[in-house]
Amino acid sequence: MTAESVASAGGAAATAPPPVAVRVSAVHRPPKADMAVLGVAVTAVGTSGPLIAAADAPAMAIAFWRNAIATAVFAPYVLARRGLRAELRGLGARTTLLALVSGLVLGAHFATWTPSAKLSSVASATAFAATQPIFAAVVARAMGHHVPRRAWSGIVVAFAGVIVLSGVDFHASLRAFEGDLLALTAAAFAAVYMTIGGEVRKTASLPTYALLCYGAASVFLIGAAVATGSSLTGFGGGAWAKIGALTVLAQFLGHTLFNRVVKTTSPTVISTAILLEVPLAAVIAAIFLGQVPSVWAIPGAVLILGGLLLVVTGNRT
Repeated sequence: MTAESVASAGGAAATAPPPVAVRVSAVHRPPKADMAVLGVAVTAVGTSGPLIAAADAPAMAIAFWRNAIATAVFAPYVLARRGLRAELRGLGARTTLLALVSGLVLGAHFATWTPSAKLSSVASATAFAATQPIFAAVVARAMGHHVPRRAWSGIVVAFAGVIVLSGVDFHASLRAFEGDLLALTAAAFAAVYMTIGGEVRKTASLPTYALLCYGAASVFLIGAAVATGSSLTGFGGGAWAKIGALTVLAQFLGHTLFNRVVKTTSPTVISTAILLEVPLAAVIAAIFLGQVPSVWAIPGAVLILGGLLLVVTGNRT
């Protein structure tokens, strides 16, 4: 190579434009398979509030048993399979720690969400808990991910639907107001839990993650039960039946399916899809618990659906 060609190459390298940083978007259109799974999961988790409100058992007991039963199901499943046993043993320290932290945050979510459904109306508690996508978007932005303006607009519209649906019902009683605040806190915990879960699921399989996450949540909730003086036993067969239904529907078909799709769908999109739980829970509570929702239920549901559409189409690229 001649000196002239070397100089020319060096000049080209010097004048080459710097690489453009690619912003990771927190919003994208979910794969078709994920959309179907999300539909099942949202429908299942919509039964959570009504079942909790109807179960004649302490809130912490309900929260503990749904996680403990799920852990008891996943433990033999993971330990009986050679591949999953090997994965559990070989899971890196960082992934294991994140899975356990995610479980502790999930426990905190249940420790605030479960009593909120008993202190406030199901529609109101579910509506405040449905503010999760706002917290999810804030967490995503704090992590350096790009949240498009269109998605922010969708979140605002969807949250406006939640406000309309709940009738901005802060209630007059201190008991109900406490429930609303607990539901709002539960939304923040849920967003963090979903975000951490998305990171863990990049490397961990669903059964392994579920075992560690639900196990850690169970331990947290034992401590929460002790701290609040809540008994974990001593309630009737009707309460156990509702806890069983809650575990099958909201825990296995709800949270576990959310943990399945969080590997390929962003936590912000999943959190926004959970907004559809609000009208579903309100209808169930109206039919079975006599908790008649606001007359604004239909326009509120339309706003929620419109906001959801804006969010999932937020990343036009």
